[in-house]
Amino acid sequence: MSLALSVMLGVALDRLLGEPRRWHPLAGFGRCAQGIERALHGARASAMAQRLRGLVALLSVVSPVAALAALMQELPYGFAVDALWLYLALGWRSLGEHARAVGAALANDDLIEARRRVGFMVSRDTGAMQAGEASKATVESVLENGNDAVFGALFWFAVAGAPGAVAYRLVNTLDAMWGYKNARYLHFGWAAARLDDVLNFLPARLTALTYAAFGRTARALACWRRQAPAWASPNAGPVMAAGAGALGLRLGGAACYEGVATARPPLGEGAPAGAADIERALRLVRNGVLLWLALMLSWGAAHA
Repeated sequence: MSLALSVMLGVALDRLLGEPRRWHPLAGFGRCAQGIERALHGARASAMAQRLRGLVALLSVVSPVAALAALMQELPYGFAVDALWLYLALGWRSLGEHARAVGAALANDDLIEARRRVGFMVSRDTGAMQAGEASKATVESVLENGNDAVFGALFWFAVAGAPGAVAYRLVNTLDAMWGYKNARYLHFGWAAARLDDVLNFLPARLTALTYAAFGRTARALACWRRQAPAWASPNAGPVMAAGAGALGLRLGGAACYEGVATARPPLGEGAPAGAADIERALRLVRNGVLLWLALMLSWGAAHA
């Protein structure tokens, strides 16, 4: 039952408080990771040496935090401490805040503000986006980050407690920092990218099933089956294809990264995404979270 209590309390803290405005632990973690990267990255090292250095860097920043979370489980009222760790690993409320800020700007016909807000959510170029492109990028981000910042953390908390959720979220953060396929990170970021793929394999597919359950189920499953294999990421593909199909939207397609136009495979079927679809995507995530919480609470009650 303590697992269920920790999950409920952690999610409640996220809904009430959102992400910390100052002294966010992930920001401090990011600065620490950057320092270790500067110390270990060797531009002239061989590919294998760079991969080993990247692995050492990953272990150096993730292992101490996960170990601390494990040690703190032994403290009095450990379920409350675990809930605090889960709160720090979750990003449900902040995902909604970022997405709704884009939607509000689009509703006010403020394309400049919408572009700026989308830039907080995606890594693609936003300076020339039109309203439809901003809507599409935001819906895609909600679907993908629904897995990365919400369902993935809940899954690993259920499997391995606070250390599992913390390790998952930190690896996910390192993948976002180092997982680029450019000259600097192609090999150094290899360990972070591959470990993130492994840790997300099951959560991503459970997230895709969750999206399918709360939308157009048959279409979601068909889009997942047909479209996900063509997507570059083995985990983002199922999540976004199923989510797009569940919403009856057409996502994917062309996007611009660092000034280079990229032709991405299509996702989903139906109409192009509009501003109103941002809230629909957020409802899909919300319904899924409520289902997961109900299942965790039922499991906890059955094993009390």
